[in-house]
Amino acid sequence: MPKDARHWGRSRKGARSAVGVALALGATLLTGCGSDEGAAPTLTWYINPDAGGQAELAKQCSDASNGAYTIETSLLPNDAASQREQLARRLAAGDKSMDIMSLDPPNVPEYAEPGYLAPVPDDVAERTTQGVLEGALAGAKWKDEVVAVPFWANTQILWYRKSVAEAAGLDMSKPVTWDQIIEAAKSQDKYIGVQGARAESMTVWVNALVASAGGTIVENPDASADEIQLGLDSDAGKQAAEVVSTIGKEGLGGPGLPTQTENTSMVQFQGDQGSFMVNYPFVWPATNASVEEGALPESLIDDIGWTLFPAMNEGEDTAPPLGGINLGVGSNSQHPDLAYEAIECIVSPENQAQYFETNGNPPSNEAAYETPGIEETFPMAPTIRDSLELAVPRPQTPYYNEISTGIQQTWTPPSDVNPDTTPATSQEFITEVLRGEKLL
Repeated sequence: MPKDARHWGRSRKGARSAVGVALALGATLLTGCGSDEGAAPTLTWYINPDAGGQAELAKQCSDASNGAYTIETSLLPNDAASQREQLARRLAAGDKSMDIMSLDPPNVPEYAEPGYLAPVPDDVAERTTQGVLEGALAGAKWKDEVVAVPFWANTQILWYRKSVAEAAGLDMSKPVTWDQIIEAAKSQDKYIGVQGARAESMTVWVNALVASAGGTIVENPDASADEIQLGLDSDAGKQAAEVVSTIGKEGLGGPGLPTQTENTSMVQFQGDQGSFMVNYPFVWPATNASVEEGALPESLIDDIGWTLFPAMNEGEDTAPPLGGINLGVGSNSQHPDLAYEAIECIVSPENQAQYFETNGNPPSNEAAYETPGIEETFPMAPTIRDSLELAVPRPQTPYYNEISTGIQQTWTPPSDVNPDTTPATSQEFITEVLRGEKLL
């Protein structure tokens, strides 16, 4: 997800290289923050960029600890790949400052499998997962165990222009399918907002399509690299390719589709050619801000509706994308008990609701959605909550980086995707990468 979206949000070879670099740089990495004798320990929280909400929660929870600890935040790089790399290096090097970390759900298995994460105490796991929405909880697990604590959870919903849907005769009070919105956009000569760039967003899209069609990209996620079985070359994979190919080949994604991101697809949706768009909740505050600045007409707000991510097959549940942040504790932290105490404060439903209202990143806990005022700021909050209950994580495997990069390389640009060949060639390529027979 791009920087602006996060503000509102949000290989064997790769693992070996991260460890190798970490060992080489280990002597230069920071160790745990020291503290004067008798002073409260300082916990370092490595945070992803946001609008200041994590730093505010760090201050609030430090104050609430009555001197038990102080949380200092350390900002990770802007893009998810660089965040992953920095955390992997520090963890592999045994960095003792890794007290609390904001973790992207797809990367959790990569950190958990080699033992880089301190175990979540049973009582902490029980308290912090009570009321957590199903999709968000799935993204915090590895091998059926909770290995990180759900903080906030992101998901894509279907945004639509009411005027376009009405003109196309599409009843948006009922669940809709990809085929239906494709036909509606074609009939009105409008563009569909999707993310077609060679980036993580393509994996997000493909995974949601495959899962919505009843399939899975990785069939045995806890297997070793040379034993992983992929499910791309399947009926579900071919259905996914049909959607991507149709939107790409027929120009339905607009002229900028091959480089389209979450932000650029939002801009297209806001214009005269907008019709339907799959995107994250940041769209709402971003659009309202543009209207308040006079960059967009006031009438646009009333023309925007929302519903669940499109289904692949009529009468079947959709499987929306899952994103967000889980909180983990490094296995070499000198204060794991205090770190988990701080995490319990950070992820309380009240703090999740506050973070949603101030930073636009949706709660993982269902109770937070009942907070008074939430729906005034985010009227689509119930849809987001329902989407997170249905959301499916991207492949949970230590080799996620290889799989995601392989998808990005073989499913872009969308106009080159062929339902008869792309799923099979993609699966073959990724399998060869995992076996060490090809390089990314």
